[in-house]
Amino acid sequence: MDNKSKNWTKSTKQNSTTRLNFAGTTDKGCVRSVNQDSFYIDPEGRFLIVADGMGGHAGGQEASRIAAEAIKIYLVSHWQDTIESPQLLKNGFIQANKAIIDDQEKHPERSDMGTTAVVAIFREKQLWCANVGDSRLYRHRGKILKQITEDQTWVAQAVRSNSITPEQAITHPWRHVLSQCLGREDTDQVDLLPLDVQPGDRLLLCSDGLTGELSDSIIAPILSSNKDSFTIAEELVNTAKEKGGNDNITVLIVTVEI
Repeated sequence: MDNKSKNWTKSTKQNSTTRLNFAGTTDKGCVRSVNQDSFYIDPEGRFLIVADGMGGHAGGQEASRIAAEAIKIYLVSHWQDTIESPQLLKNGFIQANKAIIDDQEKHPERSDMGTTAVVAIFREKQLWCANVGDSRLYRHRGKILKQITEDQTWVAQAVRSNSITPEQAITHPWRHVLSQCLGREDTDQVDLLPLDVQPGDRLLLCSDGLTGELSDSIIAPILSSNKDSFTIAEELVNTAKEKGGNDNITVLIVTVEI
């Protein structure tokens, strides 16, 4: 569960006709001295987590690690409960938020740390995702790349309210200002969304180190490739680094195979 550069692949059977092929990689990028991202792929293929920390070197690393660990522990511990999947996800995020705040109280030097998080779960044919902050989940189907999650940022809210245009948002000085993150007493919005997937689809979970460098028009052709999930994840990271790599980059790929 550390956030050093690493690669991990996993393939697991979902049902009698479909396989989900997983791959994940993270990289500190070309500018940052440390990697404050964390990710986790459940060995049984039940869920995936991406977290992007902030708040200084030690703080950001700890916040993303704590969040990913807390969500993982909660999901594993309560996976067989009768609770519905959306509430299961929300509870995991609540536990992560509490764990970070508890750590802040024990370590005042990390009082400003926080983290984004995006999670996808595959449970009893119920596919759901949840996010806080601006780490994203996309679905690629055919030639169409669709962002499933909505960024919880100042500029995203401004675009939705038509205060600024999507073009203005790309270079807006407040584009990295989060409206929600884990590690705050006032965090009260966990976005919960059902996931619709079909054989041939690909899901992409990522930190903004990827989307800050690559537009959808660059990401989509890479996801369209018939290469395996691991190769695609590596290609996305390397392309983001070629474009500048100004932030840590984390990419998880799920390929729904026939």
